[in-house]
Amino acid sequence: PYPGDMAESDARNLWLENPLRCYVAEDADGTLLGTYHLRANQAGRGNHVCNCGYITAEAARGRGVASAMCRHSQEEAKALGFTAMQFNLVVATNTGAVALWQKLGFEIIGTLPGAFRHDTLGEVDAHIMFKRLV
Repeated sequence: PYPGDMAESDARNLWLENPLRCYVAEDADGTLLGTYHLRANQAGRGNHVCNCGYITAEAARGRGVASAMCRHSQEEAKALGFTAMQFNLVVATNTGAVALWQKLGFEIIGTLPGAFRHDTLGEVDAHIMFKRLV
């Protein structure tokens, strides 16, 4: 969902400096396969629910990297005291991601009509997905 023309400084702030934690997935040779960040979804009384953002390297797709990162993120979230995880914007046309998150126990709890501006499809729906961790 991030802009393709995001400045490096903005991306660094978003991914590395603002989250509670940031993790990377590497292969045995140290090649970066993916990354995710974890943070509270809301401040204050909603801070027991976390949010994660994931990026998988193009060359690593189909190798179970996203699945491994999602499983890892749930364990890390529990260890940090979070009781649930929420994804605020899962693009509905990204059927692979939707299916994977559902396979890993997340439910679609709402759909935002036209909430994502897809490069080729125009405005498409986005889902909010949720899972209790306890």
